[in-house]
Amino acid sequence: MDYFTGYIFQGVCALRLVLAAGCGLAIGFERKNRLKEAGMRTHMIVAIGAAMMMIVSKYGFFDLIGVSDFLRADVSRIAAQIVSGVGFLGAGMIFIRNRSVTGLTTAAGIWTTAGIGMAVGAGMYSLGIAGTALVLLIQYWMHNSNWFNVPDVCSVTVRVNEEKGSIGDVMQVIQEAGAQPVDVAVTHKKSGLVKLDVRVRLPAGMQQYQVVEALEKAPCIAEVED
Repeated sequence: MDYFTGYIFQGVCALRLVLAAGCGLAIGFERKNRLKEAGMRTHMIVAIGAAMMMIVSKYGFFDLIGVSDFLRADVSRIAAQIVSGVGFLGAGMIFIRNRSVTGLTTAAGIWTTAGIGMAVGAGMYSLGIAGTALVLLIQYWMHNSNWFNVPDVCSVTVRVNEEKGSIGDVMQVIQEAGAQPVDVAVTHKKSGLVKLDVRVRLPAGMQQYQVVEALEKAPCIAEVED
């Protein structure tokens, strides 16, 4: 490969990074609109980094081929490490609060964005664009569609004044709001307050704030955390 051809090839690789960034931008824009932890910049950087490492993995060792019989270049090693490395990044998006797990979809999106970047970096443009379109379709369609009326489960922490009410009163307020208590963890505190960590099943179309508003109006409840 002469110098002129080499510069053209590097220009093509640079365009691959731009395309990978565009795919990451599209997925990150959807996540940002939903106020998730990882937004446009995170997804763009993951896609660019994955594409760049894929390019290095695929083309970065051509000068070693044939140099010596003792040198063997395994071009799949760097690409394989991307998959495990991005897994650690995705794990940072997952949070556990009040026995409720959040961030799993964002973590999966980060991992898939890396795969899209790898596809673009390998020159498989159609695959990368198709992957981006599928991720966006799934995110928008599954979030807004009423075809899957699967009840959502959230967690609410309340502090009950024992002099004004009981745990049963809290359960009744949640049921009257249209939700269903799943289980409750009780922690006794001083000053006459009892802390309750309640997991609530929300029917389709109901949001967590509606349960919180109903609990805040109850006279026996001193404090509500969602």
